[in-house]
Amino acid sequence: MIDFKSELLEHLQKKNLISLRQSLKELDSFQIADIIEEIDNPNDVFLFRLLPRELAKEIFKHLSQEKQEEIVESFAKNLSEVTTLLNDLDPDDRTAFLEELPGEVTRKLLQLLSEQERNIAIKLLGYPEDSIGRLMTPEYVSVKPSFTIAKTLEHIRKFGHDSETLNNIYVVDDSHKLIDEIRIKEIILAAPEKLISDLMDYRFVVLKPNDDQESAIRTFSDSDRGALPVIDDNGILLGIVTHDDMMDVAEEETTEDFYKFGSFQDAVLNPLRTRVVQLYKKRIVWLIVLVFVNVFSGAAIANFENVIQSVVSLVFFLPLLIGSGGNAGSQAATLMIRSLVLKEVQVKDWFRLLGREFLVSFLLGITMAAGVGLVAGLRTPEIMAVVSLTMILVVMTGSLVGLLLPFIFTKLKLDPATASGPLVTSIADICGVVIYFSIASWYFGM
Repeated sequence: MIDFKSELLEHLQKKNLISLRQSLKELDSFQIADIIEEIDNPNDVFLFRLLPRELAKEIFKHLSQEKQEEIVESFAKNLSEVTTLLNDLDPDDRTAFLEELPGEVTRKLLQLLSEQERNIAIKLLGYPEDSIGRLMTPEYVSVKPSFTIAKTLEHIRKFGHDSETLNNIYVVDDSHKLIDEIRIKEIILAAPEKLISDLMDYRFVVLKPNDDQESAIRTFSDSDRGALPVIDDNGILLGIVTHDDMMDVAEEETTEDFYKFGSFQDAVLNPLRTRVVQLYKKRIVWLIVLVFVNVFSGAAIANFENVIQSVVSLVFFLPLLIGSGGNAGSQAATLMIRSLVLKEVQVKDWFRLLGREFLVSFLLGITMAAGVGLVAGLRTPEIMAVVSLTMILVVMTGSLVGLLLPFIFTKLKLDPATASGPLVTSIADICGVVIYFSIASWYFGM
């Protein structure tokens, strides 16, 4: 990749267009997109302008939002180029680009589209954010049940060039209501004189335009389809959503949850390209919240000042104990967040899971207490019982907190990933401090 990049840059600097175009032919769309992302203006724009129309359309959707805006802005002096690019884009890719722009900019770009493409864009942009309607494309092939296989293949050859995918052919009635979908393999292997109705089994999976994108990921996973049809409440076929679009959503959702679990305000696209001020804003909110949460840990320790002064050796095991509670809590939270997102468990299951986690955390606590008790027995035997009992209770408390927080956030209609690791750890720390020194106070009669 580095050699290709250097070679392309050398051709760009020398304005050797013939060699440049030849080098581009040796790369696939993903490699070219990576190179355009890495090089600066105006070389990136110049390189994009050299691409054939179909290849430019393919590469544009692989570029980051920032690079897409940069290219469109550079085209602004030549509206015909912008118009061609926007009209050529697949409707779902165009929607993904337009919805990230300021409203005024989107409005101006919509005016550059043909009437047909503008109507499609406006319709897609009218669906709620993060809905399936924003991802669907009207570019598919549909046939009637009365078509013969020969006529169907002729129809596919005529109208299939602009289709997003040809893996599935959709069967509709005269009112364009979806009545079945048939895999292209079945059509190809069928006898030419057979009718489409002969292949129909009326078994198909659909999405609705207002369905949440994240919940639709599970539908895709269960259905094992390369694309799914989108219908309205009357069963009318509106468009399709392809597997690659859903994988992009899955990646975005996973990234978002990953950052939330690390207490980021939202996702960071690229730490090298994101401005320092933006990085600061994304991280400061939760850090400030956690500072105030951890104040309670300090207050709890201060409240047991007499115990600490009397038995100084208690301090030696404090980081180990509260760290174990936080780690156990993070484990439980990670397990529950994943299960909730994948719909493996539901909010109503919390009580059953609480009983199971109680038993599991008790066993974990006893095992860890045996280890820490052995260390305490060798170093400070007078607090061995306190340390061992505390280990059992803090592991159980941390685990139960980690299990319950995702359910609480889900019940409040919030993303369960917001029950982030640092938040679980901070709460477990406070509980750990109170449990540890309360047991010590009781044990030593203070």
